[in-house]
Amino acid sequence: MSIVEQSRQGNVLILTVNNPPVNAFSPGVPEGLHAGLDVAEKDESIRAVVIIGGGRTFIAGADIRTFNLPREQAPDLRGFISRLDQFPKATVAAIHGTALGGGLEVTLACHYRVAVPDAQLGLPEVKLGVLPGAGGTQRLPRVVGAARALEMMLSGTPIKATQAHQLGLVDELIEGDLLAGAVKFASEHADARPLPRISERKVEGGTPDLFTKVRQDIKKTHKGQLSPTYIVDLVEIASSKAFADGWAAEARLFVMAKDSPQSRALRHVFFADRERAKIPGITKETPVSEIRKVGVIGAGTMGGGIAMNYLNAGIPVTIVETAPENLERGLATIRRNYENTARKGRLTLDEVEQRLALLTPTLDMADLADADLIIEAVFENMEVKKDIFTRLDRVAKPGAILATNTSTLDINEIAAVTKRPESVIGLHFFSPANVMKLLEIVRADQTSPSVLATSLKMAKTIGKVGVVVGVCNGFVGNRMLYAYREQANRLVLEGARPQDVDAAMHALGLPMGPFEMSDMAGLDIGYMARREQAKKDGRPLPDDWLDRVVELGRKGQKTRGGVYDYAEGSRTPTPSPVVEQLVADYRAEKGVRGREITPEETTKRLAYALMNEGAKILQEGIALRSSDIDVIYVNGYGFPAYRGGPMQYASEQGLGNVVKDLESYGMTPAPLLKTLASEGKTFAQYDQERAKG
Repeated sequence: MSIVEQSRQGNVLILTVNNPPVNAFSPGVPEGLHAGLDVAEKDESIRAVVIIGGGRTFIAGADIRTFNLPREQAPDLRGFISRLDQFPKATVAAIHGTALGGGLEVTLACHYRVAVPDAQLGLPEVKLGVLPGAGGTQRLPRVVGAARALEMMLSGTPIKATQAHQLGLVDELIEGDLLAGAVKFASEHADARPLPRISERKVEGGTPDLFTKVRQDIKKTHKGQLSPTYIVDLVEIASSKAFADGWAAEARLFVMAKDSPQSRALRHVFFADRERAKIPGITKETPVSEIRKVGVIGAGTMGGGIAMNYLNAGIPVTIVETAPENLERGLATIRRNYENTARKGRLTLDEVEQRLALLTPTLDMADLADADLIIEAVFENMEVKKDIFTRLDRVAKPGAILATNTSTLDINEIAAVTKRPESVIGLHFFSPANVMKLLEIVRADQTSPSVLATSLKMAKTIGKVGVVVGVCNGFVGNRMLYAYREQANRLVLEGARPQDVDAAMHALGLPMGPFEMSDMAGLDIGYMARREQAKKDGRPLPDDWLDRVVELGRKGQKTRGGVYDYAEGSRTPTPSPVVEQLVADYRAEKGVRGREITPEETTKRLAYALMNEGAKILQEGIALRSSDIDVIYVNGYGFPAYRGGPMQYASEQGLGNVVKDLESYGMTPAPLLKTLASEGKTFAQYDQERAKG
């Protein structure tokens, strides 16, 4: 089968793109389409052309893998679209599945567009740090108006064909056979003259007030990002200048955006997300169990949030607590969360009741006997967890997966108290568990491939970004966070104010700095984890200034006081005179004389602490790839995707520069980091070499 198949129905030539899985506009596609247009142009009996996608979709976009190719090797999407725009015979795009990015730009260059009602159309390029580069910024506003075009391009979110039809983006909705309907439409419109060209229309609604408002808005919604600014500029050009001017400006700004560190970072995250599911030893043949019923032990904040994930997916959950009042409190919280969602219009009250009907509360662990997956979600205490797993081992049915939600503890030690360590795994949900997308899937030494494969599939079922990691204190995310927070604490000890430390990370693009994050999560959680680890290691209990904040009873937002103060009912941090005095007293006790610390030093020390610990984790094999670390930090810790995650960001800075700065700040570079720096390599190159063996 040709990559672009030619066929005829009467006087209509049909060009079918066959480039599975998503008919991306990759090498071979433009050549095949050009060949089809050549035939149509030379054959006088052909009056119209229909372009349609084979398989499950229309053209789902440009092939991102070709972005780094030299211009002469990359598919010439703009060249094909220029020809299509001026083609002398009627052209009809027949859309099913998705017409995204370059795919939608192809349809916009056709004279007409027809679609099945459930097709989706959009320009998602902003999510990759680029912009529509083949006329999208110039043609879309000429169809839907400047305001709607900006909304579509800045969000990157596709719209349904039914909505596109209302906007005039789709000329006709086709019920039933799309190809038959498209051929009929093409025949009916073949003789229309002049043929309608979007490039000849005017833009509606492109007022100066609109562009002023949108530019103000994107300072908040797309803070620090380059391509959204370019998109606004180009729609403004479309509104005020000739099509040719905008077409030329679009080409120039597309290249600038594509070659920027931001686009490289976002493309890195795109591919990293696809790599994370590739696990050595897990194949399509690996047995996967069905998860029909789930048990959750603990109805607190984490347990309740975890349960909601499964209820949302239509999976019955039995939730266990030790005391009736704890169980009632947990059930009330789950109901309140759902009702809040319903008030926002995201659920109906009937849907709330349907989900709650799947929840069975109990005080008896024996009621978990028929569960396929049981998740323990109690507080971080090894002895408590070992006791629960000893009891679970007696209660759970053969083949059930026994999971712990621990964020720090040794899962091998937990698994060792059971007679089925191959069935034990870590499922580290992030708080709030019903909201956060990240799920660290922690493979213990004896976790079976089947349990691991089932957990990966389960993560997808409940809408989580599952990343497989190994066992160590804190796994990947929290272990790196320990190094990050330790550096933040040191910065305050040396003279920085907590609010200055947090502000430095805001400047990097993180929504919260280390102290704001700690206050939100609860300072007591890290406090208890540090003490637990010190006891295990046989070290003295920790006693830094942050420990003393907790010992004052300041646990964060939940006590209206942590590193910061919080007004009643507010989550807005304000500097605390109490903590300021505590820090001053602590410095005096330790003989430390505070100094001025620049924002640049603060940002580097914090970001590089993450990178350095990530390099150690990578070398130890706790993470399979540096890109997995980036996925974890983008999805679980607020590291901006347009920086690519800490490991990609390190490579962008130059690993040699990172090593030099670490040493200048008195930090010891990880051996792997020094090796890669000396060889002039990036973490991505390390991943590639490792994958090849």
